Amino acid sequence: MAAVHKIVTGKRKNAIARVYLTPGEGSMIVNGRTSDSYFPRGTWQFIIRQPFSVTETVGKYNVVANICGGGLTGQAGALRHGISKALLEITPNLKDQLRKAGFLTRDARKKERKKFGQKGARAKFQFSKR
Repeated sequence: MAAVHKIVTGKRKNAIARVYLTPGEGSMIVNGRTSDSYFPRGTWQFIIRQPFSVTETVGKYNVVANICGGGLTGQAGALRHGISKALLEITPNLKDQLRKAGFLTRDARKKERKKFGQKGARAKFQFSKR
């Protein structure tokens, strides 16, 4: 039985992904479903497979991930972040490739809060001079 590597978390917006990476044939299970059924859009599938294509490790690791919070785009970004951090723990010599691609940096952008006296974060209520 393949050893389960340390649990790694990836984050983006309000999404948090706990990623288990094990040596295997390249299967991806996200919240008990295959990655293709959980992320039906090709863009999302491309995002979650990027760390493997950049490091040329396609088909070498199995991924089991539990993701909560946020929307599917944020969840895909969180999963990419988690996979990248897990790959770095397994093989530290991939750091330059992952860092250059920007996968190790946590995307700190979040939704800006609504301000009081305004319609939204930046939008104001309609103003009438007369």
